[in-house]
This record gives sequence, C-alpha cells and structure tokens, in this order.
Amino acid sequence: MLTLFDRYIIRQYFVTFFFSAFLFTLIALAIDFSERIENFIENKLSARQVIIEYYLNFIPWINGILWPLFTLIAVVFFTARMAKNSEVIAVLSAGMSFKRLLRPYLISAGIIAVVHFLGSHIFIPDGNKTFIQFDNTYIHPGNSRTKTENIHIFLTPQSRIFIRSYRSRDTSMREVFLEKFDSTELKILIKAEKMQLLALPNTWRLSNYEMRRFDDPLKESIIVGKADFLDTTLNLEPRDFVRYINQAEMMTTPEIREFIAYERSKGLGTAQQMQSEVHRRSADPFTILVLTIIGAAVAARKVRGGVGVHLALGICIGALYILFSRFAMTFASQLEINPGLAIWLPNFLFTVIAIWLVLRAQK
Repeated sequence: MLTLFDRYIIRQYFVTFFFSAFLFTLIALAIDFSERIENFIENKLSARQVIIEYYLNFIPWINGILWPLFTLIAVVFFTARMAKNSEVIAVLSAGMSFKRLLRPYLISAGIIAVVHFLGSHIFIPDGNKTFIQFDNTYIHPGNSRTKTENIHIFLTPQSRIFIRSYRSRDTSMREVFLEKFDSTELKILIKAEKMQLLALPNTWRLSNYEMRRFDDPLKESIIVGKADFLDTTLNLEPRDFVRYINQAEMMTTPEIREFIAYERSKGLGTAQQMQSEVHRRSADPFTILVLTIIGAAVAARKVRGGVGVHLALGICIGALYILFSRFAMTFASQLEINPGLAIWLPNFLFTVIAIWLVLRAQK
C-alpha cells in the first residue's frame, strides 16, 4: 500500500518528468524547424503537411529517444531539491532505509518504462512510417541505398539468382543467371542478357535467354531464345534492391521479425542491423529504471552547491550513457558480435554503477 510519502514522490516524479519532456520537446521543435525551414520552402510544402505529416510524428519520435535522459534529469532535479531542504535526511532519520526510499521511484519509473516499451515496439514506429517517409522524400532524399552490381539472392532454398547489374530507373537487370537445384544437384540454369519487371509484384520477362536442363547427369538439353522472351514468376520484388538507412525505424517489432525472416531466406545482409533495433527497443525502457536509481542515489546526498551540482552531474551521467549506447548500436550493426550482447552492454555496466551507488548512498 502506498503511503503519503510514496504518493508525494510519485507526484514529484511525474510532474518534473513531464515538465522536462515538454520543455525539451519545445527546444527540439524550435531547433529542427530552424534547420528544415529551407527544405519546406523549396519543396513548396503546405503548413498542414508540415504539421500533420512531419511534426505530429516527430514529437513521439524525439521523445522515444530522449525519455531515459528525461527521467534522469527529472529524478536528479526534484531529489536534489528535497536533499537541499533536508527532506531526505528527515526521512532517513525517521528510520526509513534507502532501499525503501527507492520504492516510489521504481514504481514511477516502471510505469514510464512500460509506456516507453509499448511505444518503442508498436506506436512510435507506426507513426514513423509517415514521418520518416516525409523526411526521406523532402529532407534527406539520399537516405535510400540501391544495390546495383554483383547481386546474389536466394529466391527459395533450392533456387538462387545472380545479377551483374541492376537499374532502378526502369527496374531492369543485365547479365542474369538463374539456378535451380534438386538437393545439391543443378537441374536448370538460365542465362539472360536482360530481365525486366513485367507486372507487380513479381512477374519478370527474360530477354535473349538460354536455358539448360540437366535431367540426367549424362544428358543435357538446351533451349536458345535469341531475340525471344521468357515470362516467369520469381520470388523477387523491386523492394529487394532498395534499402533506407532508417528503414528499421519505420517498422513495428512484429514487422521487423517478419522482415528478418524474409531477408535470411534470401541470403541478404541487413538482418543483424534489424536485430539490433529490436534489442534497443527493449533495452531503453530498462535504462529508465537504471538511470532512476542512479539519479536518486546521486542526488539524495546533500552537498555544497545544491541543485546545480547534482543537475550537472546527472547530465554528465546521461551524456555518458548516450555515448555508450551509440557505440553499442554501431558495434551491434557493423561488427560480427551478438547484437543483443552489444545493445545490452551499457545497461549491464550502468546497473553495476547503480548497485555500487546504492550501497554507498547516504544512510
């Protein structure tokens, strides 16, 4: 059952947290608008487009990134103020242990962490589909990356395709080799000078083709289609050649899991980056709990300089956490290490720091 003191802490936590989020969101909006206004004018975008398609989805996105930092700042700020007014000393002198003092902090942080967890996995990515598509179209059109040369793709476990060059302008390919296997034996080899999309989603036309069938190890049949066409359906779509740098942010976690399975079935190489994003969405809510403990342990001690010293220390801790998290995302996406281990490593490190601070906290 919550005591009067617990409700007081919870109220202080939420009021300070949401005020910090509101204040920093306004600052972020002002900075972003000053940087993007030229793009809005050049593309002749209406105020309705900018507000509804961009900024209404920008707000959840920026808050999803910064909520862990907001929790740390909020906890440090109101706890340091309590310490300055000797409220923490009075509570501890009355016989309350520091661990018991942390209970309302963890209840508040737990509620925010649950909201952040649901938002990160489902609601924020759903809004990002509009926001990031807007960004990729009008602000950063160079965010798309198209595979254009020497492309290997598994169409099924028993068939694969090699493409010498791909041109996105007309969805055409040059020097195409299509191989179909029966277990480990090659049964059909099709070479085509050109292949082009005939109808969405996956009907293709091969031009100037040559088909070889190996029905028997000692028997080979050849069909030469010079100046002729071969229409076929392949498990291949234009989306297999185009990737956005921020593509994972536009997908909910269930969609990412489906995408990872799809990529692996074709032997494509973005599965690890997608896995890193899924782990990040789970690790950030846990970070809220860890930083709440650290903030309370740091700010509960009364020191000279008051709130300013504690706030500066809290911001430094938050900056260190963000730095470690960015490094972890880079390592998880680009190095051959387990993405889950890389993403969760900063939390493991800061959990150790949190435990050490609690053990050394003012009694």
